[in-house]
Amino acid sequence: MEVEALPLASKKERKLTRKRRRKYICLCLIASVLGLGLLFLILGLTVFKAKRPTTTVDSITLSDVDFSVDVLRLRVSLNLTLDTDVTVKNPNHVSFKYSNSACYLRFQGNDVGEVPIPTGHIGARDTRGLNLTLSLMADRLLSNSDFYSDVVSGMLPLQTYIRISGKVRILFSIHVVAYSTCDLVIDLRSRSIANQSCHYRSKL
Repeated sequence: MEVEALPLASKKERKLTRKRRRKYICLCLIASVLGLGLLFLILGLTVFKAKRPTTTVDSITLSDVDFSVDVLRLRVSLNLTLDTDVTVKNPNHVSFKYSNSACYLRFQGNDVGEVPIPTGHIGARDTRGLNLTLSLMADRLLSNSDFYSDVVSGMLPLQTYIRISGKVRILFSIHVVAYSTCDLVIDLRSRSIANQSCHYRSKL
């Protein structure tokens, strides 16, 4: 039997062809990975870009007001409860999970009432209503002379402050906080809200 030896040039050509194929396959894989990465980046910066949830205070009502003034002893007794209805909107294409959130009642920047907001989540492009009840802790104000004079005048300025903190996960978790602040003037004699002004903001 005769065995014909392959020419040396032919062997070199086959080796070069195999190397070219490997290089081509490697380049295709790298291009595919880069393409997918670029696609995810574009989607993350456009369609799935994290957006700020928004809060809206729909209504604030007085559910209970009871006060008395002892002029001789310069003492004030006040019980006050506010019912606050809030709507939180999630504009993202993924759910918004929130925790460590609360609603505060403030007088001259000091917290005089607080109610925690239970942990929860809002679905993609969905809204959720929150019903919050705030009670004034008058014992925190007994040493404040402005509080006494405001109650005597019958007009008590207060502020509600809501902070909702959570995360949206788009490729990775993004921390989001939504705030709402409402300045109120309570008419104690008519037991009503004489003036109300609300402001909203959020940050990523």
